[in-house]
Amino acid sequence: MLAKVTSGALRGVDAYLVEVEVDLSPGLTAFNTVGLPEAAVKESRERVRAALKNSGYKFPGGRVTINLAPADVRKEGTGFDLPAALGILAAQGIIPQEGLEKYLIFGELSLDGRLKPTRGVLSMALASRQARMALVIPRENAPEAGVVQDIEVFPAESLTQLVEFLAGREQLTPLSPQPLQALDHDLGLDLDFQEVKGQEPVKRALLLAAAGGHNVLMIGAPGAGKTMLAQRLPSILPPLNFEEALETSKIYSVVGLLQPGQGLLAQRPFRSPHHTISDAGLIGGGNIPRPGEVSLAHNGVLFLDELPEFKRSTLEVLRQPLEDGVVTISRAATSITYPAQFMLVGSMNPCFCGFHGDARRGCTCTPQQIKNYRSRISGPLLDRIDIQITVAAVPFRDLSGEAPGTGSRAMRAQVLAARDRQEQRFARARIFANARMTPRLLKEFCPLGPEARGLLETAVERLGLSARAYSRVLKIARTIADLEGETELALSHVAEAIQYRTLDRQFSSDRGVMFLHEVKQKYLI
Repeated sequence: MLAKVTSGALRGVDAYLVEVEVDLSPGLTAFNTVGLPEAAVKESRERVRAALKNSGYKFPGGRVTINLAPADVRKEGTGFDLPAALGILAAQGIIPQEGLEKYLIFGELSLDGRLKPTRGVLSMALASRQARMALVIPRENAPEAGVVQDIEVFPAESLTQLVEFLAGREQLTPLSPQPLQALDHDLGLDLDFQEVKGQEPVKRALLLAAAGGHNVLMIGAPGAGKTMLAQRLPSILPPLNFEEALETSKIYSVVGLLQPGQGLLAQRPFRSPHHTISDAGLIGGGNIPRPGEVSLAHNGVLFLDELPEFKRSTLEVLRQPLEDGVVTISRAATSITYPAQFMLVGSMNPCFCGFHGDARRGCTCTPQQIKNYRSRISGPLLDRIDIQITVAAVPFRDLSGEAPGTGSRAMRAQVLAARDRQEQRFARARIFANARMTPRLLKEFCPLGPEARGLLETAVERLGLSARAYSRVLKIARTIADLEGETELALSHVAEAIQYRTLDRQFSSDRGVMFLHEVKQKYLI
């Protein structure tokens, strides 16, 4: 006796169809699952056996063989419990085989036959829509599947209820089509830039970062407010559009981080891992590959506090996703790609003791110690950070003053206006912000006049800027112009952009310091 049920499995953050074949044959009692199942799939035989028995159905004697096809791809997760149980019942004739082919069935079983929520249902819903099949899932996963349009979803609470539905003796109410969620929720501004005393130049740098999607590194003494500033960056970011929310929510669904009853993420993610994180924890991977923090920060912010305290090997794995916007994890059997298009925000002290350059407290580090501390961050990684800004200690008059600083609402309005200009500019390109401009787009949208070109040429020579740093200066200048509503890049835009390359290779030389001071005095003050 043979029965077939369609289910799905995850490969990265996407789902593909799996045919669950159930064969019942006489012989010694045995229950075998084949098709490269991992541990959780193998253990399903105990859950399925108990769920059938406790739901009032007889578990068949003899040999039970379950094949998960395609059989040459490893399967993981608990979503095969429900299709395996229904396949056994269909092979026994308890439910008709006819009609099962219309459904993609996915869910975990408890021992008493209840359906439990499962990771990855959003990806299953998208695969089900592509295959033009109805989706059967646990009721607790209904909000997650409900965000996918043009699909029939049947949420169920128990194995018994689902058997009665498939046998035609009971009706299951399909999930009503959900209207697209409003993603621009009022943030409430629990963390507002207005709470930050002083630091207006740093707020300006973070405003640029949010407006153009640029990476940022803040360098300053302990207690200057670097972490406080970074935590408020999400309050000025533009809202997620539907496609971005769907991409990000798929990742959270696969990892199991969507909250109960939550369909789509409504706000951009902000991830802040500890510096003890492993390479696999940051970039993704493991024996069974999982998305890492860079993917959980997709379309949002990855904040690395005390950047030099991270292992150098861990930081180096950031180079590829910062450039490409994806992470590719290769194993002997397969290669998995996760999306990882995020803004990197880092913070660091200027030296080991933290007070190099502080006018109020003397630095106790030797020049070699300072060099060793800064060398923990490699040149190639620094090259990929667009904005490098010094966070000075806040003077007492600013700390004790009552005058409010620039708030998040005003800053966000500027960001939204700049992003609107970029959206119109890149309408035919598949990018969302200036930071993602290709060389062709740079040439098209960042032409320089003779004076601005001469200044940038001098900066490349005096600061030792790489080709990558040169293009990033142009991108920042383009964002500055967008914030000011200007179409053309002016000399002042390029001059300000050059000021944000404070950690480039020749910055420690007197020549580089003098040049930056000259640019500031001549063009920005």
